[in-house]
Amino acid sequence: MNQFVSSINEILARLIVLFTAITVHEYAHGYVAYKLGDPTAKYAGRLSLNPMSHLDPIGALCMVLCGFGWAKPVPVNPMYFKDRKRDSALVSLAGPLSNIALALVTAILTAVYFSFVYIKFPANFAAEFGFEILLQLAQLNIGFAVFNLIPFPPLDGSKILGAFLSNENYYKFMRYEHFGFPILILMSITGLLGRILYIFIQPVWAAWTALFEKLVMVFM
Repeated sequence: MNQFVSSINEILARLIVLFTAITVHEYAHGYVAYKLGDPTAKYAGRLSLNPMSHLDPIGALCMVLCGFGWAKPVPVNPMYFKDRKRDSALVSLAGPLSNIALALVTAILTAVYFSFVYIKFPANFAAEFGFEILLQLAQLNIGFAVFNLIPFPPLDGSKILGAFLSNENYYKFMRYEHFGFPILILMSITGLLGRILYIFIQPVWAAWTALFEKLVMVFM
């Protein structure tokens, strides 16, 4: 029974942090695109902090069960941009940067929560659940940022890389974008994607942990 309750709590925590991370990520894409002159996301009702506006049910289920998933992409029309490659790169960069920013904010919140709540109520279910949510929020945002910065179509990193390519090489590179998603799924199934991500996520998580520990020392 305890194991069942623990599993339900873990899934609930994952859903909470997933909704938060994808909402911030997709809103950042739409907001920056809007500021650069593209109203497409706004007209589509996607310039919103409502998680349901960005939720892809299958992608969310895969994220909860497999640790790999996706949100419903915010529609962007580069025709509105003054510089298509540069502005497309800025829109793409906004998503991962928003997740990094949220992870940093979470480091502060986690340190405050740990110092004033978690250690004050040992073995308290509510205190432990809140701490678990904050830790998972940090982990998911770091993972989400690193994953999306991979310079592989259709991920954000491919658009960022495109800003540094010549127009000819950029269009050649993006020509294979529709092959990217099936390849990523295959890499995820085989475990290759997870091994690659671990190499980059581990040092970022170590830096986050060091920051958290320093903040705890300040608050305590």
